[in-house]
Amino acid sequence: MTALEGLKPEKVFYFFEKLCEIPHGSTNMKEISDYLVSFAKERNLKYYQDEAYNVVIYKEASAGYEDAPITILQGHCDMVAEKTPDSDHDFTKDGLKLKVEGDYLTAEGTTLGGDDGIAVAYMLAILDDDTLKHPALECVITTDEEIGLLGAKALDTSVLKGTHMINMDSEEEGYLWISCAGGLSGTSRIPVEYQEMEGVVTEVLIDGLNGGHSGAEIDKNRANANKLMGLFLYELGQKTAYSIKDLSGGTKDNAITRSCKATLVLGEEDLAEAKITAEKLQKDLRTEYAGSDEGITISVTTGKEETVQALSMVSKEKVVFYLVHVPFGIEKMSGEIEGLVETSSNLGILKLGKDALYSTSSVRSSVGSAKEHLSAKLQYLTEFLGGSYEEQGDYPAWEYRKDSRMRDLMADVYEELFGEKPVVKAIHAGLECGLFYDKIPGLDCVSFGPTMIDIHTTEEKLSIPSTEKMWKYLVRTLEKMNTIR
Repeated sequence: MTALEGLKPEKVFYFFEKLCEIPHGSTNMKEISDYLVSFAKERNLKYYQDEAYNVVIYKEASAGYEDAPITILQGHCDMVAEKTPDSDHDFTKDGLKLKVEGDYLTAEGTTLGGDDGIAVAYMLAILDDDTLKHPALECVITTDEEIGLLGAKALDTSVLKGTHMINMDSEEEGYLWISCAGGLSGTSRIPVEYQEMEGVVTEVLIDGLNGGHSGAEIDKNRANANKLMGLFLYELGQKTAYSIKDLSGGTKDNAITRSCKATLVLGEEDLAEAKITAEKLQKDLRTEYAGSDEGITISVTTGKEETVQALSMVSKEKVVFYLVHVPFGIEKMSGEIEGLVETSSNLGILKLGKDALYSTSSVRSSVGSAKEHLSAKLQYLTEFLGGSYEEQGDYPAWEYRKDSRMRDLMADVYEELFGEKPVVKAIHAGLECGLFYDKIPGLDCVSFGPTMIDIHTTEEKLSIPSTEKMWKYLVRTLEKMNTIR
C-alpha cells in the first residue's frame, strides 16, 4: 500500500506520489523531464522537450470541443529543496517520504514540493483520462522556476497555439490571481581579508524563525535570520571586540531565511558579554515579532581557545555594515491596489567565503522602475564597500487585464460550483504568467490552486480536501471552455 492510496482524487494523488519518487529540486531536472516524456509516449500523446528540460504535452479536443479555444495548462516541476538540520535526505537521489496528517499531506524532514508538483499531477491526471470534456490542451511543464523562472524564460513559445492559459501555481483556495510582480536576483560580492586571530572560537546560532516565501509571506512581519545576525553582530560590537571566522545563512533567495550561523573569535573575558547580548536581543526580538515570529532563539556555544584565520577588523566592519543596511522586507505598498505589496527585497542567501562575502537578494515589484531602483540601491551599497554586483533571473510583471474572458468564466464557474464568489486579486509573488504574457500577444490568463501552507519550508503542507475541490473546479472550467468564442 502506498502512502497516498485511497486519497481522492485518486489519479491526482497517484501521479503526485509518482513525481515525489523522483528527485526534482531546482537544477536537477533531467530525470523528471524524461519521466514526463515517457508518460506522453506511453499514451501516444504528442510532446515537445527542449534543452532546458521543459516539456509540453498536447491532447486533442474531446468531441464537441473542436471550436473551443486552445487552452494552455501550466505549472513547474521543480521544487525548493529544503530539509531540517537533522535530516540525512539527499535531494540528488532520494525520493520524498510522504505522510498524511489529518487533512494535510506533508513530507518527513523536507519540503513537500506541492509548489508546484500538484499542478503537474493535475495535468497528468487530465491527460490520462479520456472521459473528460475539454478543448485542445497544451500542458506546459516548466523547469527551474524557483531559481528565477529559468525554464519559462528559455521556452520557445512558438510551439504553443493557445490563446487562454490556466496557471496552477497558487496556494490559496478561493482566490483567482490575475496579476503578479516582476523580479530579479541581485548577487553581491564584497571582498574580505583574513588574518591570524587568537581567542575562544564561539558559535552563534539564530534559529526558530518561521521563514516562508519571500513573495507570499513578505507582508506577514516575519523576521529574516540574516538580518537579525547583522543586528546581533552590531550590538556585540558596541560592547566588546571580536572577529568573524565563518558566517552563513539561507540557501534560496526567495525563501525568508529561518536560520543563520556565525563562528566568532572572542577573548575569554568577552564570552559573558556575548551571552548577555544574545539573551537581551532574543527577548527584545520576541517582543518585536510577537504574533508573527516569537519563536526566535539566539544561542551562544563556546569552544576552545585557538589560533585561527578570521576577518581583519576592517573586513569585519564591512560585513556588519552591509548586513545592517541591506534592504529587507516591504519597500513600498501599492498606491493603486489596496493591500498589495508593490516592492520588496529579501536577503535569502549569505555565505562568507575565502576571499569575499557572498549574498543574494530576491527583488520584487509590480512596477518595473521600482524594481530597477531597489536593485540599484543594492548595487550602490555593495560598490560602496568595494564589492561587485550582478543581476540574474530578471522577469517581467504580469499586468492586469481589464477585459479577461478567462477571468470572468472562472469566477462564474467557481460561484456555480461552490455558491460563493472567489476573491479576484493581484499578488506580490512572482509567477511564470508574466513571461508567457510577455511572449504570447493577447494571452488571457488566470492562476489558481489548492490551499498550501508554509511553502518553501520543511513545514510545507498541502490540503487534501482543497486538492479535491480544486480538481473538480479545474475539470468543470475545462468543460465550460466551449462557451468562450
